[in-house]
Amino acid sequence: MSDIELAEVESFALDHTKVKAPYVRKIGVEHGPKGDAISNYDIRFVQPNHGEIPTAGLHTIEHTLAGLIRTRFDGLIDFSPFGCRTGFHLIAWGEPTPAEVAAAIKTSLEDLAEKVTWDDVPGTEAVSCGNYRDHSLHSAKEWAKLILEQGISLDAFDRTNIA
Repeated sequence: MSDIELAEVESFALDHTKVKAPYVRKIGVEHGPKGDAISNYDIRFVQPNHGEIPTAGLHTIEHTLAGLIRTRFDGLIDFSPFGCRTGFHLIAWGEPTPAEVAAAIKTSLEDLAEKVTWDDVPGTEAVSCGNYRDHSLHSAKEWAKLILEQGISLDAFDRTNIA
């Protein structure tokens, strides 16, 4: 082991073999110097180490849900994919409940699956995306349908409380 010191990252302490996706999990809340709260959520769509969303589909989900969630949920700061391609971090002002987050995710996925057309997907041109050629609306729609069929749990370890 080298002499490099790394801070502990909560996500790497999570036992990925025990979670049951899809789910919404509140990772934590940070408070700024003026008391502002920022909440971080684990939005897990795919069971870790059992599958992953292909990059093009994940990219289109990211772009589309980043816009759709903002129309349903005040205070969204960021919606960013995990490198493992099994889900997203959702970062928001304040302390929304997992149920509020799950409801916004669910209705956004419903629109993605049933209503969104290619013309609705933002950031699909070179001027608005760093890898605009790597998108798939077909893949994004199929994954949205699959996630909705499975339901989104409000508990990362128990699938009895489905939103």
